[in-house]
Amino acid sequence: MDLKEYLNRIGFIGQYDKAELDNLFTIHKLHVMNIPFENLSIHSGEKNTMDLNIIYDKIVKSNQGGWCCKNNLLFSWVLKEIHHVRLQSVQLEQEFLPMDSHLIILIINLYVSFGVSHQIWHPSELISGKDQPQPPGVFRLINNSMKWVLEKTGRMQFVQDKALASSSLIDKRLTKTLYSFTLTPRYADRFRETSDCLQTSPDSLCMLKSICSLQTPTGFRALIGWTHSQVTFKDLVDTKEIPDYNPITVFVWPLHKKGACHFFTSRSTVMNRTVSTLLKTFTSFQFVSKECYLS
Repeated sequence: MDLKEYLNRIGFIGQYDKAELDNLFTIHKLHVMNIPFENLSIHSGEKNTMDLNIIYDKIVKSNQGGWCCKNNLLFSWVLKEIHHVRLQSVQLEQEFLPMDSHLIILIINLYVSFGVSHQIWHPSELISGKDQPQPPGVFRLINNSMKWVLEKTGRMQFVQDKALASSSLIDKRLTKTLYSFTLTPRYADRFRETSDCLQTSPDSLCMLKSICSLQTPTGFRALIGWTHSQVTFKDLVDTKEIPDYNPITVFVWPLHKKGACHFFTSRSTVMNRTVSTLLKTFTSFQFVSKECYLS
């Protein structure tokens, strides 16, 4: 694994050999804006792994994304190259699930993580009760003596399509609790059982819906099932169904398995077209709602 190759993947330019706070902020922001959160490999019949070398090859070399365990495990390796870090486990909201189902990174007294649409863009100070504004909203870490809890006060939303204003995909809570965690260090092996459960349990959200989201300089874009949402901070939320006859490019990356290129639609169906003779001749293909075009 090569740190320079990773930094090139996220578009980082500058010196990185010093443990400077500015570098940490920049690398964190570039990571969330260039590496999507996605569970598409599950819906293509592949198994998500906690093997760092495989994760590196998928995200860095193959220009794909990954879910929280993949992204944060890779990100922790990056930060170990330039900082001293340790891994933590957290329990997500929904009255805090009994199992530790998310992986975060702690750097001295800073909180760093890669999530989904509630994503923080910059590290947060581990100070209880302090409002820490970022473009997605105001984040707040609360220490209740036993656990730390991450809260977010989001922006007021304006949904252009009134027919979709009541959609369950529109979170109407202004302030929400995201997850809780302790300061007990964890190792990657702790998450293997959780990783298996999240991609095999019929009750797992990752099994029920295909999910892909990416932060942008002005907000974020998300494709959940058949619904594409584009959120622009200080502007609008535009959510709509993508019709079959109107292919729209959403994300771009290659997905290879067993000599075949996997073509996804956002209904989680997979159309396998064997193009093994072409795999060495193209660099990526476009993720669209209906078809995939080689580029």
